[in-house]
Amino acid sequence: MVEKAREKAHFRLIIVDGRLYMEKYDYVFQTRDVFTIWGILQLLELYPGKVPDLDLMFMCHDWPLVRKSDYPFNTGVIPPLFHYCGDDSTYDIVFPDWPEVNIPPWVKLSKELEQGNQRRKWTNREPFAYWKGNTYTGVARRDLARCNSDGKHEWNARIHHLNWSKGFKDTDLASQCTHRYKIYVEGNAWSVSEKYILACDSMSLVVTPHYYDFFSRGLVPTVHYWPINEHKKCSSIKFAVDWGNTNTDKAQEIGRRGSEFIKKELQMNLVYDYMLHLLTEYSKLFKYKPVITKNAVEVCSCLGKDMVKEYKELSKVKGPSQASPCTMHPPFDDHQLQALQNMKLNLTKQVEFWEAARHD
Repeated sequence: MVEKAREKAHFRLIIVDGRLYMEKYDYVFQTRDVFTIWGILQLLELYPGKVPDLDLMFMCHDWPLVRKSDYPFNTGVIPPLFHYCGDDSTYDIVFPDWPEVNIPPWVKLSKELEQGNQRRKWTNREPFAYWKGNTYTGVARRDLARCNSDGKHEWNARIHHLNWSKGFKDTDLASQCTHRYKIYVEGNAWSVSEKYILACDSMSLVVTPHYYDFFSRGLVPTVHYWPINEHKKCSSIKFAVDWGNTNTDKAQEIGRRGSEFIKKELQMNLVYDYMLHLLTEYSKLFKYKPVITKNAVEVCSCLGKDMVKEYKELSKVKGPSQASPCTMHPPFDDHQLQALQNMKLNLTKQVEFWEAARHD
């Protein structure tokens, strides 16, 4: 079964007796594979003897690839493929993303974002919605670029295009907590930027998402963020900013709750615990004992050089954990899951009703 996912995978990872082995199949953009594998090495260091033997395929593209429509009748033949995101039409197994080389590790960046929040009080921030990124990655981002003020329309948005080919010198995330509102919009698929945006204490304006990563399904509209209608982005953003500038206490509270969610739920010890529980549950599905394949090589804890070395040193765990992994809550049953989805949908519809009422 694992072998069936090989054609979609960038690399294969095998864990036997607490040691990590890899087969690499394809080129990976920037350093996604380097730091993803480094994260699993840190997990082995943090919980020695607790990570079970296993064999998995990993894919590092933006978009999920295991489509449900390809397996309409027999879910028993679905190839297990690990990836950074999923959606309602795919079966990819969602694993935490690890920053590429131009973004500091979360243990460092989360502290920088917290410090960045202190530089300017919410009430003293620019009363507009801010977004900076590559508008060429995805239709939604190209559409978002239309929401900039053009002299005729003021949509309360400040959209800044970044050309990655010119480098990353203008991408200091901790210095971007300067507006009361920050926009999250997906690119080709999910975007790593969501946690950075939510961590800014600004009220996050989330354009209708179609993908989820390992934590985002825990976010609730009007509690942790403000939903933006993907079909009416500009007018929806304008309404959100006008509402927030009129209801400043409520807007600040939404921003604060979003930041608190990220600060609490994405602590690195909890991320490692999620990884451990996910891999443990995955290992229970095996009907064979994982073995080291002929072409696999053992992965060392080598630091590398330059910025890769710096970021690995910053994110290296400090030996085995003195605490046990957290205890996972039991999974939702169908009724509980449907109730949660209905609650989120109703909260989003409430915002859409307010928007429609304003324009009537």
